[in-house]
Amino acid sequence: MEKSILNIKDLRKIYHTKQNEILAVENFSYSLKEGEFVSIVGPSGCGKSTILSILCGLLEKSDGSIEMDSTTKIGYMLQNDSLFDFRTILENCLLGLEIKHELTEKNKNYVIHLLETYGLKDFINSYPENLSGGMRQRVALIRTLACKPDILFLDEPFSALDYQSRLAVSDDVYRIIKQEKKSAIMVTHDLAEAISMSDKVIVLTERPSKIKSIYEIKLSNKSTPIENRKCKEFAEYYDMIWKDIDFHV
Repeated sequence: MEKSILNIKDLRKIYHTKQNEILAVENFSYSLKEGEFVSIVGPSGCGKSTILSILCGLLEKSDGSIEMDSTTKIGYMLQNDSLFDFRTILENCLLGLEIKHELTEKNKNYVIHLLETYGLKDFINSYPENLSGGMRQRVALIRTLACKPDILFLDEPFSALDYQSRLAVSDDVYRIIKQEKKSAIMVTHDLAEAISMSDKVIVLTERPSKIKSIYEIKLSNKSTPIENRKCKEFAEYYDMIWKDIDFHV
């Protein structure tokens, strides 16, 4: 993981209202390495999703630079799966390719291969209503992967799921991202999720959000997210990051 695939420097975001200006993000800088999985955590409302929205191009930055190769593709996975009930699972997964006018037979076969590889072979012609919440999120990820992005941006991707489904799907998503050799930045409020899935965890301050700390997660016998929670270092990282965020309850 040597080569940088995304370079963010001094990112800044100011919201303008009729009364005043609100500084939401200040001097956010990070270089994402190829194949790296990074999570962003911080106090509620600190600007985590704002940063992700800027990186995805959904919001304009106020200042700073975002540099990536002109051929680099990005994919964005939302909090909700946003599947269309009137389209089959395969049709939902092909939507991005249709919009980009890239729906070739080769690309369609690639999507079918992903569905078959990741446990959805029997549901290709089913509709979303027939799937569990966890399976729907798997479909949402495959829809994102259909356009072959190099970087995935994940915005609280498991927040709509119950605890058990959340654990299982985090394992699925992690496995798929690693097997498909993608780089990823995930925003989450769940510290256990961040530590168990990530190579690095970025801790933000309260608004205006700045980087307070960056933790490189080194777990003995690192494996899947569920297994990583059993590692002896897991509780130590959790305690350090919890104190760093300075949660108020």
